[in-house]
Amino acid sequence: MGSEGPPAITIHVTGFKKFHGVSENPTEIIVRNLKEYMTKKGLPKGVILGSCCILETAGQGALVPLYQTLQSSISSKESESLSPGRVIWVHFGVNSGATRFAIEHQAVNEATFRCPDEMGWKPQTSLPVEDITKALAKQGYAVMTSDDAGRFVCNYVYYHSLRFASQSGTKSLFVHVPLFMTIDKETQMGFVASLLEVIASLQ
Repeated sequence: MGSEGPPAITIHVTGFKKFHGVSENPTEIIVRNLKEYMTKKGLPKGVILGSCCILETAGQGALVPLYQTLQSSISSKESESLSPGRVIWVHFGVNSGATRFAIEHQAVNEATFRCPDEMGWKPQTSLPVEDITKALAKQGYAVMTSDDAGRFVCNYVYYHSLRFASQSGTKSLFVHVPLFMTIDKETQMGFVASLLEVIASLQ
């Protein structure tokens, strides 16, 4: 039994529907096609691709399904008796002005801005963002780290996901992608597949 290695990591992903000014949201297409793409490509060793969920691009509209899907990952985590930290959420959002991928360090609670709240909690990911970014850059992807997930629904979803992760023992990451006219669909699908592999290798 000792040679079996660590238990599998379950990675759940979310994207967003189209919104004003973005008639085709690449994250919706990426997330909708990810299971089929990963089935053809082959999942990284020790990775289970969990739910692939598309959220509304609206604060409250995104929040209810987000919490439903976050909660369902915990329920299934308990039933499969996975160890804490073996469930990871990766959220994808589009930055229509971006020319490269951005791995987000943190979210911002608008009420507290960039300082920790009164309980000392600052919404930052526990995943090694710098290492993830370096590994993806080494594979030839145009990728950077970011400390600003914006002030729109992306930040809102990331903030709530990080808070949920801190309370449930799961992990959360947000990644901004450019439009397909900036980086084409095939490259973006390859990037997401590589991202899952890198995340798994660093656990």
